[in-house]
Amino acid sequence: MLQNIRDNSQGWIAKTIIGVIVALLALTGFDAIFKATTHSQDAAKVNGEEISQSELSQAVDMQRRQLMQQLGKDFDASLLDEKMLREAALKGLIDRRLLLQGAQDSKFAFSEGALDQVILQTPEFQVEGKFSPDRFDQVIRQLGYTRLQFRQMLAQEMLIGQLRAGLAGSGFVTDAQVQAFARLEKQTRDFASLTVKADPASVKLTDDEVKAYYDKHAKEFMTPDQVVIDYIELKKASFFDQVSVKDEDLQALYQKEIANLSEQRRAAHILIEVNDKMNEAQAKAKIEEIQARLAKGESFEALAKELSQDPGSANNGGDLGYAGPGVYDPAFEKALYALKMDQVSVPVRTDFGFHLIKLLGIEAPEVPSFASLKDKLTRELKAQQVEQRFVEATKQLEDSSFEASDLAQPAQDLNLTVHTAGPFGREGGDGVAANRAVVQAAFSTEVLDEGANSAAIELDPDTVVVVRAKEHRKPEQLPLESVASAIRVQLTKERASADAKTKAEELIASLRDGKIALGKPVEGQNWSTEKAVTRGQDGIDPTVLQALFRMSKPESKDKPTFASVTLPNGNLLVLQLNSVNEGAAPTEEEKAQYRRFLASRVGQQDFAAYRKQLENEADIKRY
Repeated sequence: MLQNIRDNSQGWIAKTIIGVIVALLALTGFDAIFKATTHSQDAAKVNGEEISQSELSQAVDMQRRQLMQQLGKDFDASLLDEKMLREAALKGLIDRRLLLQGAQDSKFAFSEGALDQVILQTPEFQVEGKFSPDRFDQVIRQLGYTRLQFRQMLAQEMLIGQLRAGLAGSGFVTDAQVQAFARLEKQTRDFASLTVKADPASVKLTDDEVKAYYDKHAKEFMTPDQVVIDYIELKKASFFDQVSVKDEDLQALYQKEIANLSEQRRAAHILIEVNDKMNEAQAKAKIEEIQARLAKGESFEALAKELSQDPGSANNGGDLGYAGPGVYDPAFEKALYALKMDQVSVPVRTDFGFHLIKLLGIEAPEVPSFASLKDKLTRELKAQQVEQRFVEATKQLEDSSFEASDLAQPAQDLNLTVHTAGPFGREGGDGVAANRAVVQAAFSTEVLDEGANSAAIELDPDTVVVVRAKEHRKPEQLPLESVASAIRVQLTKERASADAKTKAEELIASLRDGKIALGKPVEGQNWSTEKAVTRGQDGIDPTVLQALFRMSKPESKDKPTFASVTLPNGNLLVLQLNSVNEGAAPTEEEKAQYRRFLASRVGQQDFAAYRKQLENEADIKRY
């Protein structure tokens, strides 16, 4: 099975690194350089590897943020059970660590180039079909990651993905299993249904009942844990007006810029290799034979397709495209730049063998004027100075904030302004509080409980902040008066639905006993009948379909089976299953689809079993 996994993992490995663009992905940040490392108690250990409290807090924040997005902005985050969030987040971290260890033990790996390729080719990081560094930074900031953190997370996901793909791709099923699944999948059912409506108006609640519910669920009615922060913000852009450049430096950079502009030549070649199958003399004789055929008027392109031993260019008639100096072998380049348009060289010997080279095209670069490049060159020279100043100022901010008892002194030292943000909860807020690293720092033990300034936090490559807790608004019990209305609505809905369920059960009992005739109206309401309903029938609630296909087969036509389903609005739907109809035999195409589906499901089960095995064999300590 492990060999199968390795075979499946090869698709992750990219064969080419896009050098210029990859340079944009030097995913380091000031937080990785300057961030102070503080020891905190471990949250867990998995086979001796630590999961820190910081990792756990970050996972909890991410989980909370995802829940808030799913439940809507009006959802009260204080209703989330913090203990359950932490337990779920810790389990996820432990599972993830086990899978990473499993992947590493099985010797899975991928190149840095493969990681870069995934980032470059991710549509969310592209603008007009091309990778955009600015878009990349924007997206990962919204996710709460720095560049380095995102790269580390993605690397881990790729390793786990290799493991999952291999296991999921190794599942197989028998013909008997496919046939059994097909019988169930193509089965249809005839049923009737009748709605028992919940009647909230009939429910009478006393104030004492509302109070009792409030007291019993007191933890659900708390204000959110919030903090107000002060912060100072250091921006790289603020240094541009503080630096200047000299004319001689601009001229030097201009000369360097235009020196890089060189003539591009489009070459085609026919290669005869010198190797263990063909010696020097044989290869030379072969290339001279081709040269003679060219002299007689045969097509260079046709001969290249027929005889060239360069697999990368032969199919294109030997065409190598445009390239500048320094790309080819020196002997090849010298011969190429000595040719005139459409001229073919004499045989040229390189380390690869013998070449005939044809010049297909010349592109002479247009040299821009100094005036047209002056603004660009000025920005480049200033950027070098600004980068150095920003690094120095960030280090100064880090040191000053660490030593200071507030933010006033660091702000004064760097001529910055102290801003205030909040209040916001652990799910974050607006502005600077939308950054997950800021939220994590604001609620950290050092900042919130010990009253210290945070380490420098990178908001983006050009912005660093330091935060300090100004006010901690701890959770407080909401007064009954503010939540009584919501409690009353909830309890009324639950009671009305419970009453409807009781009526539905009484109705089903009467139908089974024959006290109520099958198919006859009930309290003036007619049964709704459906025939030949499939498992994926459109127009029927999936919850109803699920309940319907879980019902046992009727003993006979006059003895249907019954069940009930609670609908989202609190009403009860009584189901009467009249018959189960076997479907037609599956076609070969359907069998193939079922086989793929079942194999995938088996693979997923194998993956779950593998993960469980890792857990059972692991030494896991939770603190």
